[in-house]
Amino acid sequence: MDYEENLIFKVAWFYYMENMTQQQISEQLCLSRMKVIKYLEKARNLGIVQFKIKSDGEKRIHIERTLMKTFGLKDAYVIPTIDSNINESIAKAAAQYIEGHLIPNSYINVGYGDTVSRTINNLIFSLDIPVSLVTLSGGVSCYTSSIAGAGKSDPTRPTPQIYFVPSPLIVSSVEMAEAIWEEKSVKEIMNMAELAYMTVISIGAVDENATIFRDNKISHNELILLKMNGAVGDILSQFYDKDGNKIDFELHKRLVSTQLDTLKDMKNVIGVAGGPSKVHAILGALKGGYLDVLITDESTAESLVNLVNK
Repeated sequence: MDYEENLIFKVAWFYYMENMTQQQISEQLCLSRMKVIKYLEKARNLGIVQFKIKSDGEKRIHIERTLMKTFGLKDAYVIPTIDSNINESIAKAAAQYIEGHLIPNSYINVGYGDTVSRTINNLIFSLDIPVSLVTLSGGVSCYTSSIAGAGKSDPTRPTPQIYFVPSPLIVSSVEMAEAIWEEKSVKEIMNMAELAYMTVISIGAVDENATIFRDNKISHNELILLKMNGAVGDILSQFYDKDGNKIDFELHKRLVSTQLDTLKDMKNVIGVAGGPSKVHAILGALKGGYLDVLITDESTAESLVNLVNK
């Protein structure tokens, strides 16, 4: 090792192993700061310093790329799988992702579901720019207490304005649903939703753990009927089959919720979902073309890729 190479090695060691600043190295070795910068660059070019991404992170990045390529997504964010409370983990990741992609005074559409609710709860406690939330369905009032709480806990943080669809999620008749859609206040909210900067939705499985079932929006018999008709998942309380095609289901006609065809035309639709019970529901949503971005966990992502490659 010649004199210069020995200096390069010392500079690299002090910088990367001893966490010394460039100025400290400059003083230690009696070199100019520009020389230290030059030697650090040489250390990389000569292979004295080699960077390696941790294998688990590299694997997740590969899965994200595969998801994007396979399903035509604009983006994917895959987090490590944990054994408990997967919805909360995905919600925290989704809140970070959303915050990193927002611009001031954005309008964000929010859907119906546990993971979306958790995402909003996490998001509003960290936002430092003004945004507005627009609900995509009637009956979505679970965000009110969280938004109020955010303002009380930190008065200096901007509290999001929220626009609710003034209606129940499910009404008693088709005629009533049609009448509600004609209401000026409902039309105004829907017009706002179509122009929103970003849309965040949950993806539900067709089982007893689904939010729509736990909230008593559908009965046990209706759940069985949906399964018999090939339903694998729901978005905005609308059920679809393994290819993403909307199921012919009487309840859909009594819903006050943004239609799936309308969802396809919205900007930056982010699906937040994960766990083994939701794999087929997420796959159907991807095949249906409802998502631009998927935020999920590693095991779910691997299962999605494996199903497609079978």
